[in-house]
Amino acid sequence: MYKLIIRSLLLLLLPAIAGAQVERAEETIQHLIDSGKAVGIAVAVVKDNKLVYSQNFGYKELESKTQLSNTDIFRIASISKSFSATAILQLVKARKLKLSDDVSELIGFNVRNPRYPDKVITLEHLLSHRSSINDRQGYFTLDAINPAKNPNADSCYNAYAPGEGYQYCNLNFNMIGTIIEKYSGERFDQYIKKHILDPLGLYGGYCIDSLDASRFATIYEYVNDTIGFRASPGAYAPRSEEIRNYTMGYSTPIFSPTGGMKISAIDLARYMMMHMNYGKSNGKRIIPRKLSQQMQTPLSSKENYGLALHKTTRLIADKELVGHTGSAYGLYSAMFFDPAEKWGIVVISNGCHPSYVNGYNGVIRTVFESIYGAYIKK
Repeated sequence: MYKLIIRSLLLLLLPAIAGAQVERAEETIQHLIDSGKAVGIAVAVVKDNKLVYSQNFGYKELESKTQLSNTDIFRIASISKSFSATAILQLVKARKLKLSDDVSELIGFNVRNPRYPDKVITLEHLLSHRSSINDRQGYFTLDAINPAKNPNADSCYNAYAPGEGYQYCNLNFNMIGTIIEKYSGERFDQYIKKHILDPLGLYGGYCIDSLDASRFATIYEYVNDTIGFRASPGAYAPRSEEIRNYTMGYSTPIFSPTGGMKISAIDLARYMMMHMNYGKSNGKRIIPRKLSQQMQTPLSSKENYGLALHKTTRLIADKELVGHTGSAYGLYSAMFFDPAEKWGIVVISNGCHPSYVNGYNGVIRTVFESIYGAYIKK
């Protein structure tokens, strides 16, 4: 009888305990805003294939004190790479590409490390940052690595052979976007919309001109302790003129396949559920299970990076999560999930104090720890 009474009391108290945990987590996050550590923070949590929590803290626009809302969209920076990789794997499934394909043959000009001219740089090398290519000559145009356009193209390559070293490289993924265009026959941004966003029922995209500008959350960079936060003009710069003069299969970097996706935290969480379920969400199969698992499998134990997704224990102690981070123009973002336990968290801040803790922005890590404690670790 005593045990039954205790159990009944615990069942009655559980909702209150959970509510108190969430309240403490929200107070922690709000403190980050109030103390000037962040302009705005959007959070979305999925568990057991459901969106179980979403909340916005702080401001969409600092000057007018406009509050963030669920409909606001952000340029999510390097999490965008996973969309590009997903598209490539769709083309692999369609047998239009193979991960072992020679990038030179795919892209239409010579892509060879001059120190290792006989070593093929493959599609898999690009997707895993093991290509031996760097961003030394920039990455906003393919001219950077095209030997016919840039006499210094050889400096785009590192001293090690393709497949034998790792360096995170944005140019890799702007080349990936170009290959998607060449082998799908569709403009990069339109391919992503038609084959990934629309099937999942998500609003967003890479083409700024096709999106509702009133939904953009202003992105702020932290200048210094005197000036504080300042709006970054380049985050949503229109590319209308470049699009009018677009060359299919070469102009692709203007959409930034490496970092240009614009999407809300909630819709990013819904996209994350597709990867959490190995390529499928809401009855929609986006990529085959085997290829999705391959995306999440590190090709190097040192970097723990697979194909545009990587594993980390840096956000929550003793928890290995799969996902990606992003940072650009002052924005910080993180999308990480546990495919075994079926939960994941998305955090996006449109302006953070650039303090780093254990390898990533301290604000992002604090939010992950707080939300995990309140919503997952019950």
